[in-house]
Amino acid sequence: MSDVNATRSPVKIAAEDRPDQPPLSPDLEDLYRGFEQALLVPLWTEIGDLMPRHPRSSARPHRWEWSELLRLAGRAGDLVPVGRGGERRAIALANPGLGGKPYATPTLWAAIQYLMPGEDAPEHRHSQNAFRFVVEGEGVWTVVERDPVPMRRGDFLPQPGLHWHAHHNAAGTPMAWIDGLDIPFQYGVEAQFFDVGRDTLTDDEHATPDRSRSERLWGHPGLAPVSQLARHQGTPLLCYRWADTDAALSDQLALEREGHGGTVEPGHALVRYTDPATAGDVLPTIRAQFHRITAGVETAPRRETGSSVYQVFDGSGRVTVGDRSWTVTRGDLFVVPSWQPLSIRSEASASDSDSGALDLFQFSDAPILTKLDLYRSHTEKGSR
Repeated sequence: MSDVNATRSPVKIAAEDRPDQPPLSPDLEDLYRGFEQALLVPLWTEIGDLMPRHPRSSARPHRWEWSELLRLAGRAGDLVPVGRGGERRAIALANPGLGGKPYATPTLWAAIQYLMPGEDAPEHRHSQNAFRFVVEGEGVWTVVERDPVPMRRGDFLPQPGLHWHAHHNAAGTPMAWIDGLDIPFQYGVEAQFFDVGRDTLTDDEHATPDRSRSERLWGHPGLAPVSQLARHQGTPLLCYRWADTDAALSDQLALEREGHGGTVEPGHALVRYTDPATAGDVLPTIRAQFHRITAGVETAPRRETGSSVYQVFDGSGRVTVGDRSWTVTRGDLFVVPSWQPLSIRSEASASDSDSGALDLFQFSDAPILTKLDLYRSHTEKGSR
């Protein structure tokens, strides 16, 4: 083969003088050049990166401040229209370890979405599983399969893949929220689909009901509509209301104070959003949970395979992920890469939290890893 062809191979193999590598020689160099041209890579030069002793994520721990996200989203609201082409005024978090891709982690996409008064975000659907979580504000209705669903502070709104959806802002002020999707995962496995829907919504879809049809059918604890029990992928309940989440967390901590079980560790209440038809995760690829950490409590360091994104809903605290540590307040988002230890200290008070505790929303890729029997976790007991 010519030298020109040799330079075109994307495979590059370096012979290294290391104890775990073959002795250096001209013949070895010649062998490696042959591998390059044949598009072959020997395992003995790569095993440390391909099969490390524990997960080593390319993503980095990182924090985004809500005030800065909101400021930039507001400027985008003035400058960038919503319509076909962009589809959404959504601004993705780009993890600094992922080469500028619009990915929060290797499997999770997170963004702030911003809708101006009177605006409609056009209808579309995609194979990616998605949700919306509202840290502040109200006035937008998301319309899923022509069912208008109100979005208010503290509400979690999951949306399984391939459901038609649009949004409309019926208020006189802008509204922002966070979107979470499994875009990086589906992109990586090359399984994504996207369909453009209608350009305009009907008058009925511009309605502003207090409860969606989905909530009227599925939003009753422990009760499922028998007429709707056909098999489905993802939760049929399109909104999990803050009042219910808040009450569940408060009751866990009240039971703990009374000497009963209920919390995952002292002062740390945790709930998981589940599919009311199956009791499993709300989405096939995304797990969503909510934490409440009592003021003054520091959680034990915990590692998990897979990655998570957290948003502070209320309160303040100190978060440590691996060797990074930040102070966080309402709205701030941060990333926990795979197998990086996470600990959180609540510094909340009545002045910055309605509950007096640090409240955090979390979403992760745990269902993917669980289905593949790759999910692992480890909590350092007695380390607090």
